[in-house]
This record gives sequence, C-alpha cells and structure tokens, in this order.
Amino acid sequence: MSIIRVLSLLALLMALAACAPKIGSEAWCKAMDAKAKGDWTGKEAGAYAKHCVLGIKPAD
Repeated sequence: MSIIRVLSLLALLMALAACAPKIGSEAWCKAMDAKAKGDWTGKEAGAYAKHCVLGIKPAD
C-alpha cells in the first residue's frame, strides 16, 4: 500500500471520528440503541441510563 493511500485512509478515519454525536444527544441515544449491548463500556452504559432512560439533559 502506498504512503499516499495510508495517509488518505488515516485522514478519512479522523474526519469520521470527528462527526460522532455528543454523548447524551438524541442521535447518540439512537446510535447506542443500534449498538450491541455487549459492546458498551461501563461509561457508555451509565451515560445511556442517565441521558436516554432518565432523560437528564447533557451539560452544554
């Protein structure tokens, strides 16, 4: 694989990572619903319970 392809792939991955929804937002809750529960971290599970189940708004 050429260095240009590797750098292009890295740049694409970084751009996609920057587009992740804010924790506790409606989009984040929907994304977590689609993610397998076994793949959640403890922090994600706690945030899901707090923001998506209990409805506590995330701090701005």
